[in-house]
Amino acid sequence: MSKISKKDALEYHSKGRPGKIEVIPTKPHSTQRDLSMAYSPGVAEPCLEIHKKPEDVFKYTAKGNLVAVISNGTAVLGLGDIGPLAGKPVMEGKGLLFKIFGDVDVFDIEIDTKDVDKFVETVKLIAPTFGGINLEDIKAPECFEIEERLKAELDIPVMHDDQHGTAIISAAGLINALEINGKKIEDLKMVVNGAGAAAISCTKLYMAMGMKKENILMFDSRGLIHKKRKDLNKYKQMFATDRDDVKTLEEALKGADVFLGLSVAGVLTPKMLKSMAKDPIVFAMANPVPEITYEEAIAARKDIIFATGRSDYPNQINNVLGFPFIFRGALDVRARAINEEMKIAAAKALAELAKQPVPEVVNIAYNTKNLTFGREYIIPKPLDPRLISTVAPAVAKAAIDSGMARKKIKDWDAYRNELNKRLGNDNQLIRFITNKAKKSPKRVVFADADNFNVLKAAEIVYQEGIAKPILLGDTKKIKKIIEENNLELDKVKIINPHSSLEAKVRKRYAKVLFDKRQRKGVTLDEAESLIHNPYYFGVMMVELGDADAFISGYESKYADTIRPALQIVGTKPGVRTIAGMYIMMTPKGPFFFADTTVNILPTAEELVDITLLTAEQVTKFNIEPHIALLSYSNFGSAQRGDSPKTMSRAVEILHRDHPDLIVDGELQANFALNDSLQKSIFPFSKLVDHKVNTLIFPSLNAGNIAYKMLQEIGGSEAIGPILMGIGKPIHVLQMGCSVQEIVDVTAMAVVDAQEWAKL
Repeated sequence: MSKISKKDALEYHSKGRPGKIEVIPTKPHSTQRDLSMAYSPGVAEPCLEIHKKPEDVFKYTAKGNLVAVISNGTAVLGLGDIGPLAGKPVMEGKGLLFKIFGDVDVFDIEIDTKDVDKFVETVKLIAPTFGGINLEDIKAPECFEIEERLKAELDIPVMHDDQHGTAIISAAGLINALEINGKKIEDLKMVVNGAGAAAISCTKLYMAMGMKKENILMFDSRGLIHKKRKDLNKYKQMFATDRDDVKTLEEALKGADVFLGLSVAGVLTPKMLKSMAKDPIVFAMANPVPEITYEEAIAARKDIIFATGRSDYPNQINNVLGFPFIFRGALDVRARAINEEMKIAAAKALAELAKQPVPEVVNIAYNTKNLTFGREYIIPKPLDPRLISTVAPAVAKAAIDSGMARKKIKDWDAYRNELNKRLGNDNQLIRFITNKAKKSPKRVVFADADNFNVLKAAEIVYQEGIAKPILLGDTKKIKKIIEENNLELDKVKIINPHSSLEAKVRKRYAKVLFDKRQRKGVTLDEAESLIHNPYYFGVMMVELGDADAFISGYESKYADTIRPALQIVGTKPGVRTIAGMYIMMTPKGPFFFADTTVNILPTAEELVDITLLTAEQVTKFNIEPHIALLSYSNFGSAQRGDSPKTMSRAVEILHRDHPDLIVDGELQANFALNDSLQKSIFPFSKLVDHKVNTLIFPSLNAGNIAYKMLQEIGGSEAIGPILMGIGKPIHVLQMGCSVQEIVDVTAMAVVDAQEWAKL
């Protein structure tokens, strides 16, 4: 974990606006009319509607998305009883996590009492404000009684996350650990060290999933929880054993299948670990130092499945995997409570997610090459963007099925899309392309396949059913990389263009290349030599129907990758100019930039071709193109320079020959992208009242600089380049691009190939 100094931490919390959260209005409030609507007299109308029909509070107020994070500061993280004021930074932090992961709004409330009755009464009195209650950092055993009473007396979800968050996440890990070691939950012998809120809740949830009470031994700071002890509260008494053959933790662990630690550092020794049964499951969750370190545990047992609460070790049991999405699902169906069915549904959803191919953004975030389901990856990572659309629907469905929901969800796909939109993850364009590709995956040849990133992308598109990859390159080198990185590409075809096995194919390909290029100075010998080049070989595979699409360029200059495509497949019928386009994924949605890769200084006629190619491509994405031709001039305002005149001439041709196309220019970028500014000064523009989404640049310089600046400074994702106007589905990557970019281009190549298949 990165080291955080005291100074850095204090500055983070105090600099600028103190604290970590604020309230932001969600309705217009600029004018007197807005204020009258927000407060008096306009506010009276929703008040009267709610008075007539209390359920309408969800319709007219923020209650349905508002959770209270409530604490008395008696058990704050690892700091203990530091009181409500000192605990407030933690509660604000919890609110921040709710918002950024689940888009759940939070008021943090610190209550200055240790009296259970007063605490419960206070929460009951403020409960009408909220759609849910998250209890936080309250010491045991009071936390048990507080939660039980509030759940019984309130009709909104109440959850003490310190108990149930850990239980749900660790239960997901347990489900997957059992799948790996082949054991059954009802047969497990488990030893629990620690008998606080989290330990008791974990054990109860495991029992609800099938673990037998008689197979559980629990220890607290005074030793084994035994029926002969007189110091047990009612919550510990639930797990008291009558066994007399075990007294110490060391004795209990002999032959045990599971160790659950929620206690103190160093209590579990390598010797104890070695005495456990085959394929032991060890959840050592003491923080910040676990009951046994990762290094000690792995050295002691090679067959161990090990998890901690730390982010710098594999299998982090982190509550942020649960509470934002559990409350999200519960709020969205207006659940009356969070019951066992909803908790188990969350655990199962998390377990299933860990078995799915990991998005490249997660590998990048955690500086790993290839996270795959196994002993060191049994729980999803907190930054996995799929969590909200996986866990929340599972919880919501369980609430509906168990009769806990007031509201039903009928269209689950629409609900998942709505969840993605909440976090700004609504990449509808990429989902559209990917889903379309999956409907009819095509054979895609990958050049440069002796590179890990290319192979990882091939694995992803293969596993997700986006494409049927064919790997082009040195077979031995490719297989070595696959083996070293545990990539699942065993069934994927590998072709070495230099291999003697491909001699007949090369001869056939060379003959076709010679026929195409013999009047361009290429001899048969030269054609046979060129076909050894993977880029020529791959393009020829597509040209002759041995593959459907070709992707290259990861290790070569752009021009070197385009040349074979132009020489072999040429341009589409009727197309004079090819062009390159990038899709820029921004917070304001996708923008389409062209020409960013091919034409250095296009003429007016070439700009017309580029615009038409781009419009055609954008339309394929189910988006109407609104196109601005850019310059440093607005409609002739600059008298000097050829660029404005060239752009103006191109627009003149487009208006004349393609009157239905929504296009105008020449325009400066700020006017093109600011509709109100354009409307006030250039009301005659065809782009007025049409949000510009497509930008045509006057030169390769301008386009290339613009997309790279937006990518690096603006933090936008660049997808492409998309090669337009070429005769077959041939796509060229940016040199050294990311795995995710290769996946995105592959999906577009498949969609391109689908279109070609219709011709």
